[in-house]
Amino acid sequence: MKHNLLQWLTCGFILLTAGGYSTKHTGPETQITSHAVLQDDPLSSWNDGDVKKAIIGFVTNATKEGSTGFIPVNDRIAVFDNDGTLWSEQPLYFQLFYSFDKIHQMAPQHPGWKTEEPFKSVLEGNIKGALASGEKGLLAIMSVTYGGMSGDEFDRSVREWADTATNPVTKKRYTEMIYQPMLELLQYLRGNGFQTFIVSGGDISFMRAFAEKVYGIPPQQVIGSSFKVKYDSSGIRRLPDFEFMNDGPGKPVGIYQHIGKKPVFAAGNSDGDYQMLQWTSTNTEPHMEVIVHHTDSVREWAYDSTSSIGKLKKGLDDAPKYGWVLVDMKQDWKQVFPFGNR
Repeated sequence: MKHNLLQWLTCGFILLTAGGYSTKHTGPETQITSHAVLQDDPLSSWNDGDVKKAIIGFVTNATKEGSTGFIPVNDRIAVFDNDGTLWSEQPLYFQLFYSFDKIHQMAPQHPGWKTEEPFKSVLEGNIKGALASGEKGLLAIMSVTYGGMSGDEFDRSVREWADTATNPVTKKRYTEMIYQPMLELLQYLRGNGFQTFIVSGGDISFMRAFAEKVYGIPPQQVIGSSFKVKYDSSGIRRLPDFEFMNDGPGKPVGIYQHIGKKPVFAAGNSDGDYQMLQWTSTNTEPHMEVIVHHTDSVREWAYDSTSSIGKLKKGLDDAPKYGWVLVDMKQDWKQVFPFGNR
């Protein structure tokens, strides 16, 4: 993800259709259970090749005592970016769609929004107009969709949204746009004694609301950007003030503060993950770094160095220097999503 608040939330809006944005809601989501079968092929949605072989070789050596690649269980820390690494990030970061949907939901209680920007543009489906209000307008949107609620209320709101909301391009629920090969990788690592963490530029509370259900990663193993909170007699209360950006150089900082150990495995997809991969590369333990390269315009999206969202240039250029493994989505994945392709 990008490095300032405005870019963090808005990059990629030009990919939306000119007719505006709309979502629809479906019935409650079914628990995703399409994980790999560990007994036969732990990475069954990955094509056989150098990448799959490298991952299995790393894990095999990490768990084999006496191997030069052995890693003690307590040091088996694996970190994953979320947007573009565990689920899609197109045509706009999903958490911004959450804010837009909340504005529509809350509009009947705020009749003045029909003439007040940026709410007027959001309600009209004019995303370009809404984003034209800049950071001030986005903070106004976030103040009513992210702030003011208790922690429990926000958690419940995100859960309900994740169960029903659909992406305006694919018409799939957002939680159906997770990557089946990465689900298998998460389970494979955990089955071999690794602790798996999300380390993402997304809002920490937003991701914690669904991460355990969708990825099997509990809330305490999610690290993200954050807004300020306070405690009063009613409990935890969220504030609209931004506190910490967990992106770029912020990712190693977040890992250090939350985990207290350098990872031995890191996966990302953009230059926002560069410092996290770079820091992992300095581990004295055996280590592995992976970049998911979006190369499949048919089953998902194809983008990298010129993209306005999930830009991957520096990481792509420097991967050979650091020995980072490039996952070619088109070539290395048999299947992209658990419930069919884009």
